[in-house]
Amino acid sequence: MRKFGTVAVGGTFDEFHKGHRALILKAFELGERVLIGLSTDGFAKKLRKNRDIEPYEERLRELTVFLERNGLRRRAEIVPLDDPYGLTVTDGKIEALVVSRETKPRAYEINEIRTKRGLCPLEIYVIEMVPADDHISISSTRIHLGEIDREGRLVSKRDK
Repeated sequence: MRKFGTVAVGGTFDEFHKGHRALILKAFELGERVLIGLSTDGFAKKLRKNRDIEPYEERLRELTVFLERNGLRRRAEIVPLDDPYGLTVTDGKIEALVVSRETKPRAYEINEIRTKRGLCPLEIYVIEMVPADDHISISSTRIHLGEIDREGRLVSKRDK
């Protein structure tokens, strides 16, 4: 099923959850090699001013453990992401980009920049947001607020 040599995916991957795993697994389904941009602490703060984010090293550890458990670590390259684009606007070897519906507009910006720089546009694959048990999308913010756990299960008031 792998169609591409190199596929990119990126995110903050805070409160590493079921939706993040789906996004990353889709990238590995499509690509032989997956470039994973992981937001640095500084960039993560710019993106989410309203709450604390797990430190980069912790997010990197969780991501690495996930990749190792799934036998994917050797096919992955994790790089720090200091801006919304990362290597996607400079690396001509990247052929495709996997994004969530929420970040789809950024993928089109990336392709505009690539085209201006003489690079081929990326194939864009959009995955739907993964719903929690209440049919509302799983998000790090909802987990942080204690509404759901990382699997999308509702957290009862007595569990808090």
